[in-house]
Amino acid sequence: MAGLDKRVSTYEEALAGLTDGMTVLAGGFGLCGIPENLIAEIRRRGVKDLTVVSNNCGVDGFGLGVLLEDRQIRKMIASYVGENALFEQQLLNGELEVELTPQGTLAEKMRAGGAGIPAFYTATGYGTPVAEGKEVREIDGRHYILEHAIRGDFAIVKGWKADHFGNVMYRHTAQNFNPLAATAGKITVVEVEEIVEPGELEPSQIHTPGIYVDRIIQGSFEKRIEKRTLRD
Repeated sequence: MAGLDKRVSTYEEALAGLTDGMTVLAGGFGLCGIPENLIAEIRRRGVKDLTVVSNNCGVDGFGLGVLLEDRQIRKMIASYVGENALFEQQLLNGELEVELTPQGTLAEKMRAGGAGIPAFYTATGYGTPVAEGKEVREIDGRHYILEHAIRGDFAIVKGWKADHFGNVMYRHTAQNFNPLAATAGKITVVEVEEIVEPGELEPSQIHTPGIYVDRIIQGSFEKRIEKRTLRD
C-alpha cells in the first residue's frame, strides 16, 4: 500500500494490527452487507476479549456468530439478539456482556463518533431500562437521556465497488450500518466485490469518501440469506 493507493492483497494484511481487547465496529444488518471475509480473518487470527459493535451478532455458524464459538467476543453492543441461539445462550448464562441499544440510537452513536461529536441527547429509551444510570435532561418540556458516541479501534465494512483511493459505493440495502461504521474506526478496512480505476466511479454515487478508508481488499462472497420464506 503506497500513498493514496489503499489496496491490500491479503486479509492478513487487511487486519494487521488487530490485537486482543480492541473494539471492532462491524457493518451489516442481519446477514445483509456483512464483511464476512474480514470476520473470518478475525476468527483465524484468534484474537480475544473483543468488544464488537454491530446491529446484531450474525447467526449460528455465520457472520459474527462464528466469533462466539471460540469465545472471542467479551462484550457485544447491539440492538437485538436476532436468531442466534448461541448469542442468546451466552447472554443468559452470563458468559457474554451485552449492551442492548435501540437501533436508531446505535446508528447515531456511530455517526456521532465519526463526526467528532462526543455525546448527544435523545428521547429514545427515556423511562425504560435503557435510561438506567444515564444523565437525564428536560428540554422544552420533554425528557432526554445522554448517549455517548462510539468509536472503534477497527471498523470492518462491506462495500460493492471501490477505487484505489478507497472511495466506496454500497449496493441497495447493504448500505445499512456500513457507511456509519466506516467513519468511526481509527482504522477502517473495507472489503468489496470490485475495485476499479480512479475516476471510474461517478462522484455523486460515492457513499463513503476515501478519506475515511485506510485499507481496501477485493473478495468473493457467499451472501447467505438469513431466513427464506416461500409461499405454498
